[in-house]
Amino acid sequence: MPLARRLFASPVGVLTLVAADEGLVAVLWPDPGKARRVPLPPAVDEPDHPLLRAAAAQLADYFAGARRHFDLPLAARGTDFQRRVWNALTAIPFGETRSYAAIAQDIGKPEAVRAVGAANGRNPLSILVPCHRVIGSGGALTGFAGGLSVKQQLLAHERGQAGFAF
Repeated sequence: MPLARRLFASPVGVLTLVAADEGLVAVLWPDPGKARRVPLPPAVDEPDHPLLRAAAAQLADYFAGARRHFDLPLAARGTDFQRRVWNALTAIPFGETRSYAAIAQDIGKPEAVRAVGAANGRNPLSILVPCHRVIGSGGALTGFAGGLSVKQQLLAHERGQAGFAF
């Protein structure tokens, strides 16, 4: 069965929401760059798909400052290691950041900092699985599929330093 797709016009660009029967599969940026593309089977436009409607509503609430947590079934497709990293990302509190090294420590693989970085970069569920909350060890903002300026905007939004016109 093909995946369902819906476009969502957010304050940080048009996002493509993708769902399977079991859950949300992806939140994709318009041009994530070759290294960050998430391979997915074909999807059909289904803007009224219940899960996609719910995802769009929750994202709208997030951008409006009315939501700090997402309550959606997620069905990210990746390796066991990637899914462990993505699960650790969901534990980063709203408005806070963690380093790649801290995530590696959290999953019990302190030597796997680079692999954590690679898994973070392949996160198919941007914003919902908050890879934008991961920074370099020295506190520097590092790669993000939506671009570093968007990463900075998302963090500022979560810290109450800026809002989005939505």
